[in-house]
Amino acid sequence: MKKKLVIFLIGLMFVPVVASADIFTFRYGYFVPRMSGGEDSLWNIEFENMSLKKSEYQSGMIGLAYEHFLNRQFSLVLSVDFYSRDKAGFYRDWSMYKIENMYFAFPASYYPYGEMIIHSFRVSQTPLQVSLKVTPLGRQVRFVPYFGGGLGIYFWSVKLAGDMVDFSDEYIYTDPDLGDVSVYPVFYTYAREPKRISLGSNVFAGIMIPLGRQVTLDLNLRYQFLKPEFHEDFVGFEKFDLSGYALVAGINYWF
Repeated sequence: MKKKLVIFLIGLMFVPVVASADIFTFRYGYFVPRMSGGEDSLWNIEFENMSLKKSEYQSGMIGLAYEHFLNRQFSLVLSVDFYSRDKAGFYRDWSMYKIENMYFAFPASYYPYGEMIIHSFRVSQTPLQVSLKVTPLGRQVRFVPYFGGGLGIYFWSVKLAGDMVDFSDEYIYTDPDLGDVSVYPVFYTYAREPKRISLGSNVFAGIMIPLGRQVTLDLNLRYQFLKPEFHEDFVGFEKFDLSGYALVAGINYWF
């Protein structure tokens, strides 16, 4: 069923080529991922341990869209958007020391002069979306409100590269002053979930404001629903929450 739906959505992407689209849109949005989850959420584990912040993964995205009029109040919108963030952070509460050719994470509160433990965390997505757009007042009005929603094929990936603390493998370091101290091995890690494809959905509402005979300003708010599973290096984590909303501004050119 999933494969059939993917083929159907890709096929719809060629409708504008045959039918000739009525609107072409270039748009820029600010995407705010929801990034929710429990104890086994990759998002939460990164934000709880690292210096990374949620705001660093709220970012701009660019997009293109074709809109084909079906009748006075309905149209079919085919769109693609691009979002990617790659940020490096360090473990806030741990510092790294070398003991007998192995690296260990020591509590930074007691051992503040070790090396920082750093890795990068990259997230990207490219949704191809097919949406039904409704303009309840038609398009021959001063301001053109609209709303709609649809389905999408989401190409997404996650990558983590750098030093990681293995909290599942505890060692005891005997300090002459502090006594027994729990430390953990540090390993270089390159883990990724590359080029995944998942199905998601979206809803939106906005308004078009005429700027000229064939140009309108397009302002809208959209929300996507996407929570795919990991299948490679991150198996064991919760579903990865890529749902979120976007504030979008675009320029429409009417054919």
